[in-house]
Amino acid sequence: MMTPNRREFLCLSAAAAAHTLLVQDPASAQNKGLRLGVFVDMAKNPEAAIARVRELGFPTCQMSTEDFDPGLAKRLREASGKQGVEVTALSSLGPGKHVWDFYEGPLTIGLVPPQTRRARIDHMKKASDFAKSCGIPALHSHAGFIPENPNDPVYRDTVAALREVVQRCKDNGQMFLYETGQESPITLLRAIHDVGLDNQFVNLDTANLILYGKGNPHDALDVIGNLVRGLHAKDGLFPTDPKNLGKEVPIGQGKVDFPRLIQRLKKLGYKGAITIEREISGPKQEEDIRKSRLFLEKLIA
Repeated sequence: MMTPNRREFLCLSAAAAAHTLLVQDPASAQNKGLRLGVFVDMAKNPEAAIARVRELGFPTCQMSTEDFDPGLAKRLREASGKQGVEVTALSSLGPGKHVWDFYEGPLTIGLVPPQTRRARIDHMKKASDFAKSCGIPALHSHAGFIPENPNDPVYRDTVAALREVVQRCKDNGQMFLYETGQESPITLLRAIHDVGLDNQFVNLDTANLILYGKGNPHDALDVIGNLVRGLHAKDGLFPTDPKNLGKEVPIGQGKVDFPRLIQRLKKLGYKGAITIEREISGPKQEEDIRKSRLFLEKLIA
């Protein structure tokens, strides 16, 4: 959620590291037990991205890409099989500008903005097809600032757009995972109900609810806990500037109570991946990811 380019932090440098996947029943991925992962960008080099995941000590990852070249799908399948890394979800945003703040964010993020909506629907459908060719069981993205008012015409149009994308995922045997944060948990739940398809679930970003001032992840589980099928382990502070999001910080230095949260997830029966996401770049990113892995390993043991 950093400007000008939020995705810069995802490129776990290809220079740093130079079982063929089968299409899975989405439920089967949830029965493998709690396991750690990391969020990475494929950056046209799936071999380096997967090798980096393994080098950092993770058995799983969420993979980000905006490029759906069939050759990349084949290379990703081969690399993940060779390294034994499970890709739990494909993440994609679509074309156009994305501004991660409170003023331009509602105008630029997800399927809410009408000027980019059609292009992003088409992009997300291609992302679903690409994920299917890779054997990835879920597509993950930001829906955008879904209006709190269900009578708002923008809400109605956003629900229709989401339904079209989610239906493609359903046709491809996939889950669609909503990234939390830009809307309150009850608004997200309302949209899921109104879309009305049974392959919709939640990727709980533990920091986003805090960064956007929408609540805290533990309490959000009262509303959407039974829908959580993915989790971004991330920490942050509440916003104090009404124009800008709160600050993302290393795990353990923010407002997320991870021991309490993970205990609650266990009680809810969550058995998916816990995917570390650190939105900075450079050596400090790797240092924080490694520290987070050690911290979380103790909690999920």
